[in-house]
Amino acid sequence: MTGLIHPVILCGGSGTRLWPRSRPERPKPFLSLLGERSLFEATLARCTGARFAPPVVVAGAHHLDLAEDQGPPDMRIVVEPEGRNTAPAIALAAARLPADAIMLVCPSDHHIADTAAFHAAAEAAAALASEGHLVAFAITPDRPETGYGYIERGEPIDGGYRVARFVEKPDAARAREFLAAGTFAWNGGIFAFGAGAFLAELEHHRPAMAHAIRESVAQGSEEGRRFQPEATAFAAIKAESVDYAVMENTRRAAMVPVEMGWSDIGTWAALRAARQADAAGNVVRGKAELIECRNVMVDSDGPRVSCIGLDDVIVVVDGDEVLVARADGAQMVGKLGGASGR
Repeated sequence: MTGLIHPVILCGGSGTRLWPRSRPERPKPFLSLLGERSLFEATLARCTGARFAPPVVVAGAHHLDLAEDQGPPDMRIVVEPEGRNTAPAIALAAARLPADAIMLVCPSDHHIADTAAFHAAAEAAAALASEGHLVAFAITPDRPETGYGYIERGEPIDGGYRVARFVEKPDAARAREFLAAGTFAWNGGIFAFGAGAFLAELEHHRPAMAHAIRESVAQGSEEGRRFQPEATAFAAIKAESVDYAVMENTRRAAMVPVEMGWSDIGTWAALRAARQADAAGNVVRGKAELIECRNVMVDSDGPRVSCIGLDDVIVVVDGDEVLVARADGAQMVGKLGGASGR
């Protein structure tokens, strides 16, 4: 395969399930949750090197300063007039790239432990994309997870497989069936496709969205490294994910299996799993004392936290906000009034 891979980094969402650390004014992608770099900086670093073109970042106006502070000088930014989910965000970036450009679409807030495996999958996916396929990274599951969508493997093709079907988040019983079958993978939201091929599929399956994207980009304006699409045309778009709008409808969907230590860091429990634990499964960041505790995570930016006799509990202190939750209830943190800004 020749030509560069064009990273497209999506900075949408507010990360409410990681409240109180993640807040609207400084959401999850821009936090240093694992190591010294933020998740956004780590994503950009993975997409740097001889095979990669300068990144295109799609971000909302509220987070432009954060993105520019943490991003490289050669980064280009497409400013989302308002949030409309991943399909329009990707389409904006595609419309700003040459039709033959191979896009590597990455969420800005995921963790990948094995960069070499990520690069190998990116090469395989880009090769398939150069042949006209729309390619999903198919992440090998290690547990019957109910919080992710799945991809079923179809017939083999050179460098990967065709996609038999995309499956919505299953219940626990179906997730166990998927894991046992060995033909299902997690859909991590990382994709590769040609910019022109993606826009052609969008035109076929969501013509109104494609038209609005064309109008918004044609009437947009550029200032420095920022491109501002025209807001009125963009506002007419119905919010929809790339999975629903394109990937579940195209006949050219392919998948590249990969094991790369992936996590979407979607909850405090997921972050606990990605951090280094002690022999009792405890994870501590900040000042804390744990006595007879197991599988407890404490994350404090100031006050000392003392825990006795706890099991499978998350404790987070951020300024004047404190969260205490069982790890198996961590999915519900986004429902708290503070997390939603109420």
